[in-house]
Amino acid sequence: MSTSEKPGSVPFSEAEVQSVAAPPADAELEDVEPAEIDEQPPEFEPFERLAQRSRRLPAERVRTVVESLLFVTDKPVTLDQLHEATGVERPRLEEALAQLGEIHRDGVSGIVLTEVAGGWQFRTEPESGEFVRRFLRVKPQRLTRAALETLAIIAYRQPVTRPEIEDVRGVDSGAVVKALLERRLIKILGKKDEVGRPILYGTSREFLEFFALKDLSALPTLREFHELSEEHRTLVDKEAPAPAGTEVLVEESAPGAEEAMEALEQAMEEVEARSKAAAASLGAETAPRPPPEESER
Repeated sequence: MSTSEKPGSVPFSEAEVQSVAAPPADAELEDVEPAEIDEQPPEFEPFERLAQRSRRLPAERVRTVVESLLFVTDKPVTLDQLHEATGVERPRLEEALAQLGEIHRDGVSGIVLTEVAGGWQFRTEPESGEFVRRFLRVKPQRLTRAALETLAIIAYRQPVTRPEIEDVRGVDSGAVVKALLERRLIKILGKKDEVGRPILYGTSREFLEFFALKDLSALPTLREFHELSEEHRTLVDKEAPAPAGTEVLVEESAPGAEEAMEALEQAMEEVEARSKAAAASLGAETAPRPPPEESER
């Protein structure tokens, strides 16, 4: 008896095993067209009827429905989308979102309800991010200093043209702008009404999602960066070193969106400092000279 056979078991031949794994086809059915066995799905319920039925739903049921919708989507869901899908009145939806926010928050749940890009989305708790990345075998995305600097200029001065970006940075930014377009962090807004009709750039919805921002008003200010403690400044410098001579986007092991946001703040401070220095230099060159003294006339 082989080692793979158990006592008292009946061994099967190789032909018998193959016949079970791949049963022979029925020759009589080869020329027969298969029947339709999938029933046609019913039409969607009219919205008016759905809204009328949704008024009778208790608050707990509304919360579970909203939670299910947020779970099945990979994009932020707006209040209007929730209303169109459920027929529930917006105030009740906002109440359900507030309850879910209390249930799914940092330190309490493994997933966190975040208001981002004008909608709501379930995201991994930041403290669990390392384990999730290891499980999925993915590396966090990070931007180079050149990309962050260019993105900061576009975010704070949009709509902005490429020549205007390069005036602030002092270097050619075509490659970085192209990379940001390919990553969908920026988008084309149109063309400026001036000679040459240069293209205007602005941030995209993906930009808000990448940095977990509700909208552009949530961008940090330079004053907030100045108020950072010395310890936090050192952390920013450590987590966002400037790569030498690189002008492209990279992906490597690094902190996630929160660290990228800190680097964005520092990049904005550097951009503002360069802009002020350039303005001061220009003002010194164009300032009128004082009138000559009487003795020199």
